[in-house]
Amino acid sequence: MTRLSRTRAAWRAVAVLAAALLTVTVAPAGAGADPEPKAPEEFVALDRVDRTILHEMRYTTPHNFVGERIDGYRQPVCILTKPAALALRKAQRSLLRQGYSLKVYDCYRPQRAVDHFVRWAEDLGDERMKAEFYPKVDKSRLFEDGYIAAKSGHSRGSTVDLTIVKLPAQPTRPYVPGEKLVPCYAPQAERFPDSSVDMGTGYDCFDTLSHTDDPRIVGEQRANRDLLRWTLSDVGFVNLPEEWWHFTYKPEAFPDTYFDFPVSRRSVSGR
Repeated sequence: MTRLSRTRAAWRAVAVLAAALLTVTVAPAGAGADPEPKAPEEFVALDRVDRTILHEMRYTTPHNFVGERIDGYRQPVCILTKPAALALRKAQRSLLRQGYSLKVYDCYRPQRAVDHFVRWAEDLGDERMKAEFYPKVDKSRLFEDGYIAAKSGHSRGSTVDLTIVKLPAQPTRPYVPGEKLVPCYAPQAERFPDSSVDMGTGYDCFDTLSHTDDPRIVGEQRANRDLLRWTLSDVGFVNLPEEWWHFTYKPEAFPDTYFDFPVSRRSVSGR
């Protein structure tokens, strides 16, 4: 082999080695990434079951007690186990005949979102949303008083937070971070408008007035809470006494499992 041939062969060897090293360096980054978990087959998007139920998915927005989008909420889609979603469809049909609609605030909640709530509750210096959501509650007591916990029934997929809206539904405006906050138990005309009938408090109000049977809730507010509770209990939902908006379908499809797939259409694609 001539000197020129040996030189060309050497350069070809260097080029092959360089290409191999580039492949080794670049390929594993994508190939080794853990895929996002998806929902089991028993989960569905609520709007695929009933398109008439209104949605205001609060944790995809900064209008919540934390003040920012919550981890795991990728899209404003309500995901539930199929039996819970079908039961809501039955409840919706009953309400539509009376001139009302359901509106969901939160449905399935990933464990990573619950973890976000816990981190926020431990940060006693972050009280940006206190004036609206927990005006009378010392943040240091959120765990002790039961407002925040390390696990949530929402993560099992059969629990939903919701309200009733009088039809035709009035348009709502987006929350603007930094705007003046009004206590969640203020008269409805003063609270942030969300099109709900008057339930006596806003959603996620950390106050004993949110207890479904609080004796201070009377008149129209009492009638509205009872309509929501009776309508949902007729189709298999059980109310959490401390929160007028919180209902769990029984029996739960996954009574002992806390899921962590993200809230997105991709998690339930095709269902």
